[in-house]
Amino acid sequence: MSLTAARNLGFPRMGKQRELKFALESFWSGKSDEASLLQTASDLRRKHWELQLDAGISSPPSNDFSFYDHVLDMAITVGAIPSRFRNAGKQIDLNTYFAMARGAKDMPALEMTKWFDTNYHYVVPEFEAGNEYSLH
Repeated sequence: MSLTAARNLGFPRMGKQRELKFALESFWSGKSDEASLLQTASDLRRKHWELQLDAGISSPPSNDFSFYDHVLDMAITVGAIPSRFRNAGKQIDLNTYFAMARGAKDMPALEMTKWFDTNYHYVVPEFEAGNEYSLH
């Protein structure tokens, strides 16, 4: 067994030419639709996996992609969704996801805070009494 296998913990999600950034901005401004954004994201994930495999990463990391923020992703995954963003039992869609991150009419966004003393910011989940948590 070889002990020289290459590994990594994650991969930048924006794309070599910042494709995800531009797709997000286009979606947020209403210039493109959700299908286009989802296709860009899918294409990037595939390209990034292929790039890592071609570079000798035998087991590329999975679930390292996020449209906005990994902490927000986890909050939604466990159902930590503030009441102002709940859609009467509907699944959380991308518009709700981005409203939680960026705010929307009459719905302030979740706070952001710095990770220790770095320049990395993440969304701070809100926990409410009576909220039922489950996997989504």
